[in-house]
Amino acid sequence: MTRPTARVLALLEILQRGGTWTVADLASRLDVNERTVRRYVDHLLDLDIPVRSVRGRYGGYRLEPGYRMPPLMLNDDEALAVLLGLVASRRAGLISASGAAVESAVAKVRRVLPSKLGQRLEGLLEIATFTAPARSGLTASADVLLTVAEAARDRRPVEVAYVAGHGGSSVRELHPYGVVAHSGRWYVNGFDNASGKVRTFRVDRIARAEPRSGTFDVPDEYDPAQRVLAGIAAAPHQRQVSVRLAATPDEIHAVFPPSVAVLEELDEAWVRARIQAEELDWIPPLLAALDCPFVVEQPDALRDLIRALADRLGANADHQDAVVSRRSPRV
Repeated sequence: MTRPTARVLALLEILQRGGTWTVADLASRLDVNERTVRRYVDHLLDLDIPVRSVRGRYGGYRLEPGYRMPPLMLNDDEALAVLLGLVASRRAGLISASGAAVESAVAKVRRVLPSKLGQRLEGLLEIATFTAPARSGLTASADVLLTVAEAARDRRPVEVAYVAGHGGSSVRELHPYGVVAHSGRWYVNGFDNASGKVRTFRVDRIARAEPRSGTFDVPDEYDPAQRVLAGIAAAPHQRQVSVRLAATPDEIHAVFPPSVAVLEELDEAWVRARIQAEELDWIPPLLAALDCPFVVEQPDALRDLIRALADRLGANADHQDAVVSRRSPRV
């Protein structure tokens, strides 16, 4: 059953078409009784919407002439949440609506936004790359994210106040090459004047961002998403894994994505995969899934885990009529 709030909004939608509507006609269209229509009108009046009562044989309700619904009032964070919810969900395959439906909804939201905010959001949507569905809510400041995205789109430097993971803070000038959303976080990468290198920064760790004068060029064929994923894969962890594989990079990345493995092509036959990991037990099954020759270069503990997996698979394959109790799944 439609909730009362939805019917109140439906009543407003009918009245905005213009003219005077009888109580009986409104009751029929809303599928409620006439007493309920009057109660819905009272709700609209409580919201300061000028509904006028017209007396007489052809009386009923109408909106005050010239009244229009006010523009959609969203602050930067709310507008960012609405537009990204539509665009990111569509690109990540999280909603089934057609591309035309999503674009139409985005266009409607943009039309009622203040011009300046609309232009800033346009910059973010033009420059942003989405690599994976988010696992958590956005934590980056909307103003910082929009400022960095605008700078990346317009190829203008931006000064950022950055707080590193260890707590140290610094102010640096960044030439942002691209903005990437990956697994619930926003990243920006580009040339960092402080280090003289191309680096990746988490946007939620940028306390302040201010545009600076000048322009810069982005290197040819630069891929911001690939750079971010490679940086995540190369981040230091407890275990350093190196495996040579007789497979193509595409075959390897189908099992070990770019955010997990950094690849180095050694020759026509072999590719070295470097993996940073806290635990090793998830790696042997994926190596088995690749179904190709490989050589574990380090660590030795990985070889032991691979042999143990092979022994278990062999033992399971030898079972014929043995009765085996099914273990409870892990929570």
